[in-house]
Amino acid sequence: MQPVRTFSDLVSRLSSQGRRLRVAVINAADESTVTALCKAIDKGFARGILVGTQPNEALKACLSPYSEHITYLPAADEDEAARMAVELVRNEEADILMKGLLHTDNLLRAVLDKQHGLLPPGRVLSHITVAELPDFPRLLFITDVAVIPQPTDEQREWQVRYIDALCRNFGISAPRIGLVHFTEKVSPKFPLTLHYRALAEASAQGAWGATIIDGPLDVRTCLDPEALRAKGIRSPLRGYADALVFPDLESGNSFYKTITFFAHATVAGILQGTTAPVVLTSRGDDARSKFLSLATAAISLN
Repeated sequence: MQPVRTFSDLVSRLSSQGRRLRVAVINAADESTVTALCKAIDKGFARGILVGTQPNEALKACLSPYSEHITYLPAADEDEAARMAVELVRNEEADILMKGLLHTDNLLRAVLDKQHGLLPPGRVLSHITVAELPDFPRLLFITDVAVIPQPTDEQREWQVRYIDALCRNFGISAPRIGLVHFTEKVSPKFPLTLHYRALAEASAQGAWGATIIDGPLDVRTCLDPEALRAKGIRSPLRGYADALVFPDLESGNSFYKTITFFAHATVAGILQGTTAPVVLTSRGDDARSKFLSLATAAISLN
């Protein structure tokens, strides 16, 4: 299978598979969420279960051509809608959970409920962003820009595991994962660099299969072979990282905001660690970002 290198490739791959995944959308009451769902239905890889607040008349008109692929389930409020949508996923009546017009806290309260939520005991909730940047030859996978403030060693290993799996879902048979820091030096002053080195050594010994993990490296030495040569650094990534693991939420989120604002990156994002993918986007994200996040959730089930 050829790797998915662009979002256009991603949509084409999903459209060619001939399967519609059931998407439980909580409060599909905003234009960007409804437009994203309509496009996914139009591309042939989704059907919608709209839980909670119903679309207004204008949005229903948008949905009307796809009525055979849409079910409506009313709910009393945001919390009930979130609980109902999560229950659909738990009961295997939906494949993907998608946030509509509601606060993230309401969504996460249902997702993380110890008895009725979607996070199995012992698992870690994290977030992966997929970015398409102008003049960059492949999609870039990034974690974590939204959930874990300061990952422990255990949480970081889960982040690596999740991003490795998602890269493979995109057809990358031997993902190259860069562990990002501001320096390439391992030092007790920065304990996470010791863990970085342990992960890299385990990778070199085959503990991660064909996956190649290396760090600490800065962003440029992860992604630019010329930077590696200029610094005289030897890395098995060779400057061709597919994925970047950031040391904390502050640095990851800052990188995310930088590439979207200055580099005009197109981005998608999903939660990982749950029993089913969760499309968690900002209420301010546009329809394209929400559609691509839904597409990313869909391919993660391959």
